[in-house]
Amino acid sequence: MRATMDLIANGRLADAGLVNICKAAGVSRGALYHHFVSIGEVVAEIHARAQDRVFELAERSFANAGADAPARFSVALGRALAEDRLVRAGLQLAADGTEAPPRLRDEILARVHDEVLAAARDRSDRRVLADLAVVVTAGLESLGYADTAWWNSQNAGRIWDMVLPLFTEAERTVAGRERDAAADLPR
Repeated sequence: MRATMDLIANGRLADAGLVNICKAAGVSRGALYHHFVSIGEVVAEIHARAQDRVFELAERSFANAGADAPARFSVALGRALAEDRLVRAGLQLAADGTEAPPRLRDEILARVHDEVLAAARDRSDRRVLADLAVVVTAGLESLGYADTAWWNSQNAGRIWDMVLPLFTEAERTVAGRERDAAADLPR
């Protein structure tokens, strides 16, 4: 599994063929097939484990509501991509062990979109905020494959510092409406 993960994380799924995996792992084809029925099964297991890690990052980032939750997730994802080969490999994969949509990347970007939509429920421009969170997160993730500096917390934070005022204003607007509604209630 480690050899397959490294081949995908440092390249692409096509690099994780039988010969390359066996060579990188230092095992025979028979040894590989003793543990796994197919290469697809190995790759699907990598996806599943990466999904657990990335969804855990999302849970932690979005658990504490706040305008900066998408930024917290985006920065945490960048850190994981830079430091964790499993996450780097897994984002490229689908649950069936292929690169076909929906890949883990697609799943997590949909999650970011849904979380922002839910948090900005009373904003008329909530779809725009959700789209913006996806664009920033996807952009940082994609650019990092060519230059890992994009995954750096400081670089991602610098970009989010420019975007966060839009999310903060959305949160203030919702809080103000809730406060106004509570003030109108009879005592």
